[in-house]
Amino acid sequence: MTNVNTNIGTLNPLFHPAAHYSSPAEVLNAEELSTPEKRIILSSWASDMYAVESCPALREIPGMSHTVRLADILAALRKLDGDGDNDNDDPPRGGGVPMRLRRPWAAAERQAA
Repeated sequence: MTNVNTNIGTLNPLFHPAAHYSSPAEVLNAEELSTPEKRIILSSWASDMYAVESCPALREIPGMSHTVRLADILAALRKLDGDGDNDNDDPPRGGGVPMRLRRPWAAAERQAA
C-alpha cells in the first residue's frame, strides 16, 4: 500500500478544487487559473452528481463544509462566457419550424405528389 501525501498545500487545484476554493466567486477571482481551468472546476461543481437529493438546486461538493447554490455556479459560468450581466434565464422564444405536423398524413401526401 502506498502512502499518499494529502497535505492541502500539495494538492493540485484542478484535481481537488474544494480544498482551495470555497465558492464560485473564489474560482472566478483565482488569478492562478486560466479561463478553461475555471470552466472545468465550475462545470464539475454544477454536475448532477453533486446535487442534494431533496433539493436539486443545491450542490454538496466533497471537501466543502457547506452546500453551494447551483444558481451561483451557473452565474459564474455565464460570467466566464461574457454574459455575466445578463441574468435572464428565460427560455428561447419560439418561431422555428414546428416539431410535429398537425396532420402527419399531409406530409406523406406531399411526398407522394
